[in-house]
Amino acid sequence: MRKATSKILIVFLMLFFTQTSHAFLKTQGQQIVNANGVPVMLRGYGLGGWLVPEGYMLKIPGFGSPTSIRTMIENLIGPQNTELFYAQYEANYVKAADIQQIAQWGFNSIRLPFHYKVFYNTGNGTFREEGFALLDTLLNWCEQNNLYLILDMHCAPGGQNKDNISDSDGIEARLWTEPSTYQPITIAIWKEIATRYANDTRIGGYDLLNEPVLPDGYSNQVLRDFYVNLTDTIRQVDNNHIIFIEGNWYATNFDLLTPPWDNNMVYSFHKYWNETTVGTIQGYLNIRSQHNVPLWLGETGENSNPWFYETVQILEQNNIGWNWWAHKKLATITSPLSAIIPADYQTVLNYWNGQGGQPSVSFATNALLQMAEALKIENCEYRLGVIRALTDNDFGTQPKPFVTLNVPGVINAAHYDYGTNGVAYTDADYKNTAGPGGATWNNGWQYRNDGVDIERSQDSQGYEYNVGWIEPGEKLTYTVNIQANGYYSMFARVASQGGGGKFALLQDGQAASGVIDVAGTGGWQNWSTVQADNIQLSAGTHQLTIFIIQGGFNLNRLTFFLTAQGIEDENSGQPLNYRLEQNYPNPFNPETTFRYSLAKAGDVRLEIYNAIGEKVETVLKANQVAGEHEIRWDAAHLAGGVYYYRLKAGNFIDTQKLILVK
Repeated sequence: MRKATSKILIVFLMLFFTQTSHAFLKTQGQQIVNANGVPVMLRGYGLGGWLVPEGYMLKIPGFGSPTSIRTMIENLIGPQNTELFYAQYEANYVKAADIQQIAQWGFNSIRLPFHYKVFYNTGNGTFREEGFALLDTLLNWCEQNNLYLILDMHCAPGGQNKDNISDSDGIEARLWTEPSTYQPITIAIWKEIATRYANDTRIGGYDLLNEPVLPDGYSNQVLRDFYVNLTDTIRQVDNNHIIFIEGNWYATNFDLLTPPWDNNMVYSFHKYWNETTVGTIQGYLNIRSQHNVPLWLGETGENSNPWFYETVQILEQNNIGWNWWAHKKLATITSPLSAIIPADYQTVLNYWNGQGGQPSVSFATNALLQMAEALKIENCEYRLGVIRALTDNDFGTQPKPFVTLNVPGVINAAHYDYGTNGVAYTDADYKNTAGPGGATWNNGWQYRNDGVDIERSQDSQGYEYNVGWIEPGEKLTYTVNIQANGYYSMFARVASQGGGGKFALLQDGQAASGVIDVAGTGGWQNWSTVQADNIQLSAGTHQLTIFIIQGGFNLNRLTFFLTAQGIEDENSGQPLNYRLEQNYPNPFNPETTFRYSLAKAGDVRLEIYNAIGEKVETVLKANQVAGEHEIRWDAAHLAGGVYYYRLKAGNFIDTQKLILVK
C-alpha cells in the first residue's frame, strides 16, 4: 500500500511540474514573470500574412487589404476556386514545421495576428468553430515546442484604423466612428476567446487591438474607455492572462492610457523606421518607471539586419521583450523565410499591374495554387542573416563566414561575412531611420538584408548575384582559408557604365595588392575581367577585404589561383634552380613551346588557364627527371585571347602569360 501511495505521489508531482513548466505568464512590477516569479524575456516572431493577408507580402498591387485581395482573386477565378486557394494558402503558410523552426531559431513566443472573421460569422452573429479548431491546432504546435502564443486582434470589426492592415474600407476607422455597431461585436469576440481559453497556460496573453488610430477629433480618452470596458468584460471570465495594451497612432501614443487599470497589464509599443537609440524608446521607459508596469515591443522589423541587431541590443539592455514581423513573405529579404514567386503567379501579378492580358480561369487558379505551394517552409529560401542579427550576440563585433571560402578558388562578391555594418562590410546606406519611404539600405533588394547593395546579375561567367551601387570607402570582408603561402593572381568580374573605378585587396587589414583599376565596359551588366598579379598571401584562416577607392562599378566574382610558390623561399630548403621560362613564340598561332628546369626528379603538372582563372587544359601530368625540359603545344582548338600557363613541381609553382592570336 505504501509503495502504491509513493507511485501515486510521483505521478502527481510529474503532472504538476509538467503543467507548471508552461504556466501562466504574469506581471510583477516592471517585469513579466512565470509561475515561479522568474522573469521571462519574451523573444518572438509574428505570423503576419497568414490569417491577415497583406498586399505587399504577396506582391499584390492596390489597396492591399484582406478583403480587397480576396475580391481581386474572386473576380479572377470565381468563388469556388477562391475557396480552394485559401484553403491551400492557410494550410501551407503556417504548418507544424514553421512553429518548430521558430523554436529552433531560439524564440520562446509567437504573436498571432488574426482577423475577427476567423472566429465570427458576420452574417448570423455566431462563432466559427473551424476558427477555434485552427487556433487549437496552433496551440498544440506551440505546446510541443514550448512556445507561448499571444493573440493579436489585427483586424477588428469596422477597423481600428482606416488602413488596409485593419481591413478597413480605407475611408474611416468605424470601430470609433460607429461604436454602437462595431464595439459590441469586438467585445463579444474577446469574451468568447477568454471564456474558452481562460485556463489555457499555452496562451501568453491577449493583445486587444493592433495599431489603433483614432480619427481626428477623437481623444485618447475614447480609446482608454473602450480598453477599460473590454478588459472588464474579459475579467468576468478570465483573470489569468496578461492584457497587452497598444497606444494610439500605430501603438506609439499612450497619452491618457496611464495609469494602468488592471493589475496584470503590459503596455505594448511598436517601432519602425527610426533610430536605434535609447532616446527613441525613452518615453516608454518613463511610463514603465512611473507606473511600475512592464513594456513589450509587440511588433517591429522591415529594416536591415544592422537595424535589427541594434534594436535588439537597446531592448535587451533595457529589459524589454520583443516580437518581430514577420516570419515569412513572398520574395523578401527582411524575413527569414522567403517564398519564391512561381512564373505563372508572376503572370497573374503582371495582369493585376496592367502589364499583361487577363489569364484564363484555369491558368490563374493553377498559378495561385502554385503560389500557395511555394509558401511551404520546405520550398522557401532561408535568410539566415536575419536570424543571426536577432540572436547572435557576436553579430555586432565579430565577422563570421557566410559560406566556406578557399583560396585558391572562387569568392562571389555577395558572399561577404555575416556581421553588422563596420564589421563584415562598410556601406554608406545601411538602414532606414527616416520613416516610411526613407533610404533603401539594399538598392538591389535581393539575396541578403544588409547594407550591401545586391542585385541579380546577367554575368554568364559569374554568380547569379552581384554587388552594385558601389561608393568610395565601402568594404567587403570575407573569411577565407588560404591553402598556401605564395603569390596569387586575382581575376575580378566587373561591369561599369563609365569606368574610373578603383579598388584594392587587403589581408587582415594590410595591403595585399596594388590599386586595381576598372575601365568602362559599356554598361552596368556588360561584364569583363580585370586582373591583379603578384598578390602575396599567407596560409591559414584570414580576412580578405575588398576596399573601394573609387566607385562607379559592379562586382560579381573574384577568382584566385596560386601563381608562384617556393621561388624565393630561402627557408624551404628547396634549391633555387627551378625555373619556368616565357613561352616562344609569344604571341603565337597555333603552336608554342614551353621550357622549364627541375632541380630534382618528381611529379610535374603544366596547366593552361583562361583569363578568368578557369583551367582549360592539362598539357602535362608526369613524373620527370631533374634537368631542362621542353614541350611543344598546339592550341588550335582554343579561341584567341589571353591565357596563362602554370608549372607545378613539388613546392615550386610559377605562372606566365601567353597570347593566342587568331
